[in-house]
Amino acid sequence: MLKRLFKKKDITAILNESENSTDGLKRSLSAFNLVTLGIGAIVGTGIFVITGQAAAAYAGPALTISFFISALGCVMAGLCYAEFAAMIPVSGSVYSYSYTTMGEILAWFIGWILILEYLFACSSVAVGWSGYMLSLLHEWGLDLPAQLSYATFDHTKEGWVWTGSIINFPAIFIVSVVSAFLIGGIKQSAWVNNIIVIIKVSVILLFVGFGLSYVDVGNWTPYIPENTGTVGEYGWTGILRGAAVVFYAYLGFDALSTAAGEARNPQRDMPKGILISLSICAVLYIAVTTVLTGIVHYKELNVAAPIAVAVDQAGAGLSWLSPFIKLGAVAGLSSVILVMMLGQARIYYSISKDGLLPKVFSKVHSKHGIPRNATVFASIITGLIAGLFPLHVLSELVSIGTLMAFTIVCISIMILRKTQPGLKRPFRTPWVPFIPLLGAGICIVQMVFLPWSTWERMIAWTILGFIIYFLYGIKHSKLNEPDKTGR
Repeated sequence: MLKRLFKKKDITAILNESENSTDGLKRSLSAFNLVTLGIGAIVGTGIFVITGQAAAAYAGPALTISFFISALGCVMAGLCYAEFAAMIPVSGSVYSYSYTTMGEILAWFIGWILILEYLFACSSVAVGWSGYMLSLLHEWGLDLPAQLSYATFDHTKEGWVWTGSIINFPAIFIVSVVSAFLIGGIKQSAWVNNIIVIIKVSVILLFVGFGLSYVDVGNWTPYIPENTGTVGEYGWTGILRGAAVVFYAYLGFDALSTAAGEARNPQRDMPKGILISLSICAVLYIAVTTVLTGIVHYKELNVAAPIAVAVDQAGAGLSWLSPFIKLGAVAGLSSVILVMMLGQARIYYSISKDGLLPKVFSKVHSKHGIPRNATVFASIITGLIAGLFPLHVLSELVSIGTLMAFTIVCISIMILRKTQPGLKRPFRTPWVPFIPLLGAGICIVQMVFLPWSTWERMIAWTILGFIIYFLYGIKHSKLNEPDKTGR
């Protein structure tokens, strides 16, 4: 039994399968497409939504330090991702990497965590998109009924409560629209993403450039607010908790690795896509946080649309920018949903190919070359969660899933360097084992500073995952088929 649970996939077999694949996925993404997909996924909720909430609740103006700490961890993990994505250019991301280094049971665990990560990332961004769209519609004199504008449930200190709303309709709407683009094929999706990325980066640069003149340096005093008496609320523990929460904002390069199976030259272009997009986004995050907390006092930023609030508070001088900010956020968050849903569908596809999920998820559309069933399923479950639950519940779950995935990648690099040193590596992570150890350490520290309620939900999700594995996955595993026949 233990032998079956920890049986590993042969990395040479995976590479041969990737090179000679006839499963229908089309290799059509260029290096530029990969960079813009990375930016499209990374720049979104982190700037347009989570920045304000994390500053208000955890770190204050010192959220810039939180973003820097998170960026360090991401660079360490990003280097490890780059090595794996160039070496094993398949759609399974960390799931596929861990299958070769840790065995099936742990690969299932990390695959299940990736599903959590992409599912809740996509849902939380859809909720943020809803907030900006409602604000934009209000400016145009259009207001949806309250019962169709907010999450059905919320989680408070007293527990789960019904908000009085029926469903967050705008969140469901955007998930449906993005799903339609994804079903049209990877080329169409990449083209749409390129346009959206140009729009949202331009809007962000406008905000930073023109917003600097409206900064009140008094809003940065104290730069690190005193701790409230609760661990993780201001002070250095707040900075660390803020780093753990905004780590979620760098999720995009992780999702980018799921597109390796559709890259034209993954060995050359995947490292470029991951590291260039990550570097650009880290600079943008720190710049926006600096200007945002300078215009608006951090205690007033716990809202769904903090940049829109900053533009409004600046007064007439920036009023012309308000519709551009909101329109840029609406467009920008759309690309995050697109890449997250793309990644989610590819994880279903990869796990299904190994037999651990029903084979319906690994069927590829003959014309468009995408896993259509997996994409449709991802859109349905994402839409439901986005319509029912609030942003803060979703974003913290994404953070813990992301941190676990990054930790596994860093550990897997060290394992593979030890067990298979002779493998061809088009890109090599420098200073192994120091970079992977530091990356894993930063991720683990940030996980420790996440709220206990997040851990409770994570444990519940993990238990559900192992129930599914032992009821279905282990019985249908393709890797263990010879064991089933007694051979």
